Amino acid sequence: MKRLAQLLSVLALAGTLLPPCLFFANRLSLPATQQFLLAAAALWFVSAPLWMEHKTGN
Repeated sequence: MKRLAQLLSVLALAGTLLPPCLFFANRLSLPATQQFLLAAAALWFVSAPLWMEHKTGN
């Protein structure tokens, strides 16, 4: 489960980098870019807490 969450997080981060590059190269429209970025951000916020641990206390 942890490995799957890590993989999804990496894909989500890639999904935040690729669409702006494609938009800049006129390969993707603005609404499509925004949709990809929204989906990638949502995926990141869902998958990252599943494998990033925050230990409190000593």
